[in-house]
Amino acid sequence: MASSSRNNKKYDVFVSFRGEDTRDNFTSHLYSALSRQNIQTFIDDQLNRGDEISESLVNAIEASAISVIVFSEGYASSRWCLDEVVKILKCKKEYAQIVIPIFYRVDPSDVRNQTGSFGDSFSKLEQRFKENSKKLLTWRKALKEAASLSGFNSLNIRPESELINEAINHILKRLLDQVFRPNDNKNQLVGVESRVEEIESLLGVQSKDVYALGIWGIGGIGKTTVARATFDKISSDFEGSCFLENVREESKKPGGLACLRQKLLSNLLKDKNVSLDIGLNFRRLSRMKVLIVFDDVTCFSQLESIIGSLDWLTPVSRIIITTRNKQVLRNWGVRKIYEMEALEYHHALELFSRHAFKQNRPDVGYEKFSSKVMKYAQGVPLALKVLGCFLYEREKEVWESAINKLQRILHPSILEVLKLSYDSLDDEEKSIFLDVACFFQGEDVNLVMKFHNASGFYPEIGISVLVDKSLIAIGSYNKIRMHDLLQELGREIVRQESINPGNRSRLWHHEDIYEVLTYNTGTEKIEGICFDMSKVKELRLNPNTFTQMPKLIFLKFYSSSVNGENKCKISYLQDSGFAEVKYLHWYGYPLKSLPSNLGAEKLVLLEVPDSDIERLWDCVKHYSKLNQIIHAACNKLIAKTPNPTLMPSLNKLVILNLRGSKSLKSLPARIFNLEFLIKLDLSGCSKLKSLPEILSGNISWLLLRGTAIKELPSSIELLHRLGYLDLSDCKRLKCLPSSLCKLKSLGVLDLHGCSNLQRLPECLGQLSLPILLNLAKTNIERIPESIIELFVLGYLVLNYSERLQSLPKPPFLARGLDADHCPLQSFLGLFSKF
Repeated sequence: MASSSRNNKKYDVFVSFRGEDTRDNFTSHLYSALSRQNIQTFIDDQLNRGDEISESLVNAIEASAISVIVFSEGYASSRWCLDEVVKILKCKKEYAQIVIPIFYRVDPSDVRNQTGSFGDSFSKLEQRFKENSKKLLTWRKALKEAASLSGFNSLNIRPESELINEAINHILKRLLDQVFRPNDNKNQLVGVESRVEEIESLLGVQSKDVYALGIWGIGGIGKTTVARATFDKISSDFEGSCFLENVREESKKPGGLACLRQKLLSNLLKDKNVSLDIGLNFRRLSRMKVLIVFDDVTCFSQLESIIGSLDWLTPVSRIIITTRNKQVLRNWGVRKIYEMEALEYHHALELFSRHAFKQNRPDVGYEKFSSKVMKYAQGVPLALKVLGCFLYEREKEVWESAINKLQRILHPSILEVLKLSYDSLDDEEKSIFLDVACFFQGEDVNLVMKFHNASGFYPEIGISVLVDKSLIAIGSYNKIRMHDLLQELGREIVRQESINPGNRSRLWHHEDIYEVLTYNTGTEKIEGICFDMSKVKELRLNPNTFTQMPKLIFLKFYSSSVNGENKCKISYLQDSGFAEVKYLHWYGYPLKSLPSNLGAEKLVLLEVPDSDIERLWDCVKHYSKLNQIIHAACNKLIAKTPNPTLMPSLNKLVILNLRGSKSLKSLPARIFNLEFLIKLDLSGCSKLKSLPEILSGNISWLLLRGTAIKELPSSIELLHRLGYLDLSDCKRLKCLPSSLCKLKSLGVLDLHGCSNLQRLPECLGQLSLPILLNLAKTNIERIPESIIELFVLGYLVLNYSERLQSLPKPPFLARGLDADHCPLQSFLGLFSKF
C-alpha cells in the first residue's frame, strides 16, 4: 500500500526485543531516547508471556508506522519474539510498514543463517518444535528476510550511545520523509519544494557559523508553510529543534512570552520539567547544535524576551524568522532575507483545484471560472485555499455570482489575515496605504511623496514602513506596486466606513461616484475621487457639487478608453469647492478656465489634457508650489507665448508636459532655466518652430517629436545633463549644431523620420555615451568618420535610409545594427559587433 496509509497510525514505532537480554539496558536507553524526541513508541513491559503472541501485541504492530527489531543473542530462543518478526514482515508487505533491524552484539549473518551463538538459541527452540517443521521453516524465512534489511550493527558502531543516536536520527528521518509527509497532504505543499531548497541553500547547513535567515512577505503568502516544510526536512540534523508557531498571537496572552520561552527550552533540551534558571538552561544550550523557527514575529521585543540574543548559540546552530515586517529582521541583525513571492500560475491553479475540485485540475466547464479566480488571487496560497473551499461543489451560477461579488467585496477570511498588517500601522501610514490602494497604484513614488508632503505627512518614513511590512513595493521605473488583494483590502476598509458612498473618505468605483455626483450627495467626509469616465454614458454635474466636499484633496477624472472623451458635463463651477485640492487631473476639462480658488500654492499635480481651457488662472501670484506637472495637451492653452511672469513662479516645476498643444508657437525665454525642471515634453506641438536660447538648465529629457523645429540653438550644449533627445518626425529639421556633440551625458539621439535631415555634425564622435542613434527614414548620405571614436555605440538604426552612400571604415564598434531597406545592407561586414 502507499505510504499515505501510515500517517494515521496510533504509534510511530513498535520495538520488538528479548526482555531477558536488553530490557534493562540497551532497549531501555533506546526507548528513553525515542521518548525524548516525542516519538510515540510501543514497548511491551510484560515480564510473563504465554505461549501465543497476544492480540494486543498484534494490534500494536499493525498500529505502528515503524517496527524496530532488536536482535540479541537470546532473541531466537523466544517463540513470542519470532512470531513478532513474522507479523512485522507481514505488515511490511501489506501496509508498507518500515522495518529497521538493530543487531545488538550479534552478527547479521548469524541471524540470517541461524549460526553462532544466535543459532544456538534458535536450536534450543527448534528442539521444542521439532514436530512442527512448517512453523520452524516460517521462522527461519522470517529471520533471513529481516536480517537482510538495512539496519544498525553494534559491533561496528561504538559506544552504545552513538549507536542509539544514529538509530534515532534514522528513525526521525524515515518518519519525516515517509510518514509525516503523506501523498494526501500535498494540498499544503504545492510549489513548496523548490522554495525549501532555496532556503536550505541560504541557510548554509554545512556552514560553521551561527546563521539567522528571515522569511518575509505579506500575510497568507505561505511563509509559515515553507518554514515548517524546511524545519521538518532538516531538523533531524540538529541535536535540538523547536518550531515556535504564531509568536504574534501567543505573545498577546497573559504570560505569553514566558510560556514561549518555556516551550523553547523544553523542546530544545527535551526536558518537560526544565529548570527555571534561565542562565543554566542557556549554558546547556550553548553546547548544542540547535534549529529554531520563530513564526510570525511582529516586533524585536518578542525575540528579545524569548531568546535574549544569539551570542549563547553554538556556531553551527540555525535560526529562521518569519515576519511581515522587514524592520524586525534588520533589528535582529539578519543578513539574508528570503522574500516570499506568489505561486506561479500552474502551481496556483493546482492548489486551488485541490480545494475546489479535490483533484489537480479544474472540472470540465469550470476552466474560465477558475481562470478568473487565478486573476483575483494572484498566487496567494491563503486566497486560493479559502476560495477553493468556498466554491467546492457549488453550481456554476453560484461560481459566477461569487466571483462577481469578489470584485467588490473581499472574502472575510482573507480580509481577516491581511488586515493584521494594516492594524499595526499608525494613522499617517494607514492614510498613505489607503491612498495607494484607492488612487496611486502604478504611480511614480516621488509624486506620491510630494502629494503626502503637501498634506503635512512624513511620506519618506511612511512609505518605508509600508515597504518593510510588504504592503507595497517599489518596482521598475520607481513605480509603486501593491498586490491586488492588498488593494482590495484597502478599498474594503474604506467601504466599511459607511454604507452611503457619500460618507466615505475615498471614492474610486464608477457606480458609487456616479451616484454621489448625479444626486449631489457628497459630504465633508470625501477626500478623494478617482473616476474612470469611460464606464458611464454621461454625467451632468451640479455647479455646487464640489462645494459640499470642502476636504477634497484628490480629484481625477480620466478615461481608460483609447478614444476617451469627457463624460462630465457642466456649464460652470462654484468656486468654493477646490480650495484644498492638491492633485487635479481632468481629461477633457469642459470649461474655459480653472476655478479661481484652485490654490496653485497647494497643487502638486495639474493635468487637463484634451481640454478647452484657455487660461489657467486670472493671476499667477500663487504658482510657487506648483512642483510637479502641467499637462496641457489641449488646443487653446498657451496659444501665444506664455506670460513671462509665470516662469519664476514655476521654479519648482519638475516636469512640464505640453504634449499635443497644437496652438503653441513659442516658449518663454527662461523656460530652460527652471532649476528643478528635468523633463520637457513638447511632442506634437506642430506649430512650434524654434526653441529659445539656453543660458543654463538641468533638463535630462527633451522631447520635440513632430514639432516644426528647423534647427536647434547652438546653446543646447549648456544642457549638461541631457540624456534623451527626441527629434523624431521633425520634418523641417535640416541640420544639427556641432555644439550638440559636447553633450557628454547624451545616451539617446532619435532622428527617426527627419526626412529633410541630410547631414550630421562632423564631430559626432565626440559624444561620450551614445546608447541609441536612430537615423531611420532620414536623407543622410554619409555618417561622419569621427564616429569611429565611439567605442561604446550601443545601437545604430539605419532602416529606410535610402540615400546613405558610405559608412566609416573599420574599426566601427556597434552592439546592434538595424539596416533594413538600406542600400549598404550588404556591407554589414564592416561592423565589428560585441
